[in-house]
Amino acid sequence: MSMNPKVDFYFSKAKKWSEELENLRTIVLACGLTEELKWGCPCYMHEESNIVLIHTFKEYSALLFFKGALLKDAKGLLIQQTENVQAARQMRFTNVGEVTTRVTTVKAYIREAIQIEKAGLKVPLKKTKEFAIPEEFQNELAKNAVLKKAFVALTPGRQRGYLLYLSMAKQSKTREARIEKFIPQILKRKVLED
Repeated sequence: MSMNPKVDFYFSKAKKWSEELENLRTIVLACGLTEELKWGCPCYMHEESNIVLIHTFKEYSALLFFKGALLKDAKGLLIQQTENVQAARQMRFTNVGEVTTRVTTVKAYIREAIQIEKAGLKVPLKKTKEFAIPEEFQNELAKNAVLKKAFVALTPGRQRGYLLYLSMAKQSKTREARIEKFIPQILKRKVLED
């Protein structure tokens, strides 16, 4: 069990979930994982592969299993954050008692996650063509051949990024405004955030 000093700040800055986080850190490290800092959070790895991440939210602290969709989850503890999250699953904790009573379970889930990684298993991801294309964007692609050609030329990941972002808008006028805003980006074959 080796704590990485680069990660200590995450635990020392925590106010609301400090006790839960310290307990989770101890449990995860007891499973023989390497502690690193990724995406500003404690990330635990097995032989260079991400296994689990500790993070907090307003309402809970959590362990995020990178390939959680492949875990058996016999206790039904894993949560898919949103419908668009394909691989990762969260185990949430709202108090330190939940952490301390689940020590054996958490370790079992981590051991299973390590075995999944060792076996080289991959989460079957949806293909880009399986994502819904908002009607407003379909209409724009149908009337603008240059845009359609540019969109098709994007990598599948970039296409998914645009489709997910456009689909998140609840109102048609918002989707239309987003489409208008990002047409130049798509034409330049840039990612959504550029």
